[in-house]
Amino acid sequence: MTTAISHACPECEESVPVADSVRLNEILECAGCRSELEIVALSPVVLALAPEVEEDWGE
Repeated sequence: MTTAISHACPECEESVPVADSVRLNEILECAGCRSELEIVALSPVVLALAPEVEEDWGE
């Protein structure tokens, strides 16, 4: 069974559920402000705003 612990969104402070099975650099979405959030650390879990996709990504 997967459990979720809530963390505050760095943009709007809304509670964001984070499953205990998340991986580093995984992208989540805040239900409150619709911001894309990236898991930047796992122990403890740290959320940060995900970088915007740049035009030259993937080249």
